[in-house]
Amino acid sequence: MKKRILFLLLSIIAAMAAHAEESILVTAGWLKEHINDPDLVILQVGYLRLDYEREHITGSQFLWPGWLAPDSPEGSFNAPDPAAATELLQKMGVSGNSRVVLCHVRNEVSVAARMFLTLEDLGLKGRVLWLNGGLDAWKKEGYPVTDRVTIAKKGNFKAKLSNLLVDKVYLQQAMQANNQVIVDARMQKYYDGEPTGLPRDGHIPGAKNIPYPDMIDDANMFKPAETLQGYFTPVAGKDKEIVAYCFIGQTASVVYMAGRILGYKMKLYDGSLQEWTRIPELPMEVTKKEQ
Repeated sequence: MKKRILFLLLSIIAAMAAHAEESILVTAGWLKEHINDPDLVILQVGYLRLDYEREHITGSQFLWPGWLAPDSPEGSFNAPDPAAATELLQKMGVSGNSRVVLCHVRNEVSVAARMFLTLEDLGLKGRVLWLNGGLDAWKKEGYPVTDRVTIAKKGNFKAKLSNLLVDKVYLQQAMQANNQVIVDARMQKYYDGEPTGLPRDGHIPGAKNIPYPDMIDDANMFKPAETLQGYFTPVAGKDKEIVAYCFIGQTASVVYMAGRILGYKMKLYDGSLQEWTRIPELPMEVTKKEQ
């Protein structure tokens, strides 16, 4: 009996460990196999409802980024009001035990990645999955799409913020911390100081550079983990928390996701350089060119 109990305990621990290490990326084949799971919710993310109305995976709901990352006079891509987010996601069928699969259209990876981060910040961390390659990957496998809209059964999800989106004060503190690394997710030319139209150019002092386009291949899929690791290893070990930023808090979400794929502790400075460069007392620097 004792051996049997020990075996069951070890099996449970192994299952929990396997679940904890489960990738946030799923393939079209995986989604096809699990599409009828009762706890699965598919959200197609896109700038225009028109794309969703033309074609989407059967049963999926449309998620416009503006609903969960609204603009305001304080900046672009802000965190949503938890009560409004709760109402929206319940309407889309999301419950506390749901697994939510995000599906992007064409090359709209960065805005869908911001939705991934937002859902994790709202309390769904560990329950948000990403269809690698999006709708194009699904269609490439020959799986069907539809223009028929499905009305979801109302869910019971309740948003609870997880503080994955941080402010300028948090970033200032991170600049002085030994256990945190700041990462600029923009292309290197902008990191170095090429003009962008912002009040000041360059990067936040001490920030490392992991350009977000390098995380994605030509098919708009995340590159293999071993390739992604090559960008992260020179920047930080997994004992460090990474705080990413970009122009407005959108494209840095791709680096956030890449870090999550690799098992890093990730956060995002939501105001990013749209805010930082407008505050004169906050420092900026440009890359010094060799003479």
